[in-house]
Amino acid sequence: MHRKTTKCQGKSAFSLLVQCRGDRKEGPTVNVLRTPDARFVNLLGWDFEPHYAELPDGDGGSLRMHYADRGPPSAAPVLLLHGEPSWAYLYRKMIPIIAGARHRVIAPDLIGFGRSDKPARREDYTYKRHVDWMHSFINALDLTSITLVCQDWGGLIGLRLAAEQPDRFARIVAANTFLPTGDQSPGEAFLRWQRFSQETPNFNVGRIVNGGCLTDLPAEIMAAYDAPFPDETYKEGARQFPLLVPTSPEDPAAEANRRAWDKLRKWMKPFLTAFSDSDPVTRGAERLLQAQIPAAKDQPHTTIMGGGHFLQEDKGEELAIIVVAFIARNEESLRQV
Repeated sequence: MHRKTTKCQGKSAFSLLVQCRGDRKEGPTVNVLRTPDARFVNLLGWDFEPHYAELPDGDGGSLRMHYADRGPPSAAPVLLLHGEPSWAYLYRKMIPIIAGARHRVIAPDLIGFGRSDKPARREDYTYKRHVDWMHSFINALDLTSITLVCQDWGGLIGLRLAAEQPDRFARIVAANTFLPTGDQSPGEAFLRWQRFSQETPNFNVGRIVNGGCLTDLPAEIMAAYDAPFPDETYKEGARQFPLLVPTSPEDPAAEANRRAWDKLRKWMKPFLTAFSDSDPVTRGAERLLQAQIPAAKDQPHTTIMGGGHFLQEDKGEELAIIVVAFIARNEESLRQV
């Protein structure tokens, strides 16, 4: 049966849910929450003009994805993909540095996060849909020669994108991320986070991001991470993400991730890891990426000291400089060929 998307900007959460329940009488519907623009005014350190792309929602309707776009429009893009439960704000320290090196920087908000639309029901979020939405995004913008920079769920999605559309990607920087298949345990640190994400009555995004940093974030920064979520009804995507990580071989996403690994084990474009030294969730994953991806050989892999899980907060400027140097090194190598 055909779904339609209901866009409910400016409505209260209560009236929106009443309207969406009414819409369901006509058939299954992707009911969408859209965070009011006023929530994003005067955020500390965030002065990027909003851009939007309309994407298929997977059920015959559409969703609006927000992205920041800075730098020369004709330059090859650097695609910055965030994870859980952050948004493009996480890259605010990095965007000016990379754009200042004459690269086009594109930082989208995943569906369910930031200024992007937020389906109101948990079941509307699946791993496959997140991948499909991002495929639609890079196709809509017709991005090619992409440098992918991915952290947390940005890697779980981004590494799939690169494996499934390799011709659009030029190189990859993986930071505190991995591509799980469920064939190995995700580790106790992740399992604790997964339990917490489902059991806590108040999913306090700002405090969660603060807890994943080594630095103590000011109240204004934590408020900026809370901005996309006026109340708990806007957080279904954030709540669902931890459950979508494959933790068993029978997970719905496990086979697609195995196929992606088959491609990545033959990946011959430059691949760099830039993990932090203090992330209990992804610790050690960089060694597996380096060992299994051929193009990771002889790259200047970096461990960023003094960084937690959200290394873009703790050491964003340092990570940006690493990305710029990595691109320059590879472009110089190509010129010498």
